[in-house]
Amino acid sequence: MAARNLYGWPAMPVLACRALPPKDWTDSELLRRTLRNETRAWNELVRRFRSLIFRCVTKVLGRYDSVLSSADADEVYGEVMMTLVRDRMRKLRLYDPRRGTKLSSWIGMISTNVAYDYLRGTARRPILDRIDGVPDIEHETDSPLDGILSGERRAHLNAMLEDYSDKDRAFVSLYYAQGLDAEEVAEEMKISVKTVYSKKHKLLARLQSTLAPMMAA
Repeated sequence: MAARNLYGWPAMPVLACRALPPKDWTDSELLRRTLRNETRAWNELVRRFRSLIFRCVTKVLGRYDSVLSSADADEVYGEVMMTLVRDRMRKLRLYDPRRGTKLSSWIGMISTNVAYDYLRGTARRPILDRIDGVPDIEHETDSPLDGILSGERRAHLNAMLEDYSDKDRAFVSLYYAQGLDAEEVAEEMKISVKTVYSKKHKLLARLQSTLAPMMAA
């Protein structure tokens, strides 16, 4: 006999509430579960953003395809993955949707930064080291003259920055002298990552305008 409610009408069947599959999670739900170290969430994050990461990486490395290969892209992709999980997923925990940035944009920015870091590391190695079969060449240490020139450059840069604000000098110190990445500078200076890149371009333009007369002379 069918179940009836208080009014004697047939009771409506209760539908089972099924959990959404990972592919239907919102980005916020995906991130929340990923930060809780759920395996399904991490697998979905990789599936969802893998193509994006490779696009960002290859866009940066593609400018140097004469000396780089697909193996380099794979290596950078692996480094991006390590960056995302390093220090209890610190980079992912720094993501703040209230700043108006999508999770995909945040991961894309991380991927781009890792690719540029890789290029900077590669640029410090001789091209011969990147060719199979060529023996490693022992690098010479900096000479005393290199040390003197480096000191003079630092002194000259400090003199150029005398007219800059305290915040601008702090930015130069964090970003260029200490080598912090954009997210770390943003956290240290309590500004957005977007502001970091905007300030970087403005400072570079100002430095170039300052150096132009000197270069012409």
